[in-house]
Amino acid sequence: MSESSPGTWHGEATPPAIPRPSALGWLLVATRGLGIVSVLLIGVILILPMRGVERLFAGPRRPVTGPHVQLVCRLCLWILGLRWRCEGTPLRGPGAVVANHSSWLDIFVLNAAMPVFFVSKAEVAGWPGINILTRVTDTHFVARDPRLARRQADEFAARTRAGHRLLFFPEGTSSDGRRVLPFKPTLFQGFLDPALPLGLAIQPMSAHYHAPPGRDPRFYGWWGSMALGPHLLAVLAEPRQGSVTVRLLPPIPVAEETRKTLSAKAEAAVLHGFSRN
Repeated sequence: MSESSPGTWHGEATPPAIPRPSALGWLLVATRGLGIVSVLLIGVILILPMRGVERLFAGPRRPVTGPHVQLVCRLCLWILGLRWRCEGTPLRGPGAVVANHSSWLDIFVLNAAMPVFFVSKAEVAGWPGINILTRVTDTHFVARDPRLARRQADEFAARTRAGHRLLFFPEGTSSDGRRVLPFKPTLFQGFLDPALPLGLAIQPMSAHYHAPPGRDPRFYGWWGSMALGPHLLAVLAEPRQGSVTVRLLPPIPVAEETRKTLSAKAEAAVLHGFSRN
């Protein structure tokens, strides 16, 4: 995720025109939107006392609220009508997750697959609407400030030791949903910090969206200079939704790897999972 738009990748062709809602579409926007917002608000209200109980009995771990957020996201996808399928087995033991990034829908889709905690730029915390989702999913925010690098690395290590599955987007931006962009090796340096638990592994995850019948194959992609509002309305207004396939791929042990080899192996795994259409 990024600052004022989904990212800096602009693709090889002009983005498709975002369809405007029809009369039926506006009705779907109202009903689906109300349902999703209601589920999110109830989820936020319920999660506060749950975390209080967790702190008493489980410390920083999230044995209850992690699956709670997962359920909230699955309910939102069901209300939206987006068909969802997950393949593979979630990582066991300490680790993090890396995935390709196509859309704001990834917040729901990837968290529906397994309890994860997204890593995002600090400025996203102030985006209207999106800030509700980041609160529900307990997003881990990072700032682009070298003076904060050590503190942020310590926070990452502490959350990993607590069993949190932090999810990163190594592409650094979102795409049109039809490809996996090159991974940035610099991201993987954080996985080599000596403060992280022994036996750490990285689980690659791929998400492949399939557009509704008759729509542009890039329908769910959100990238370049595309505005969030019109794209969100178009997705909510679509009478017959498409589908998305999520694949949890074999974990990659971090031991004896470098940031470049970790990046290359993770990118190859995500690309392989994405290509198995």
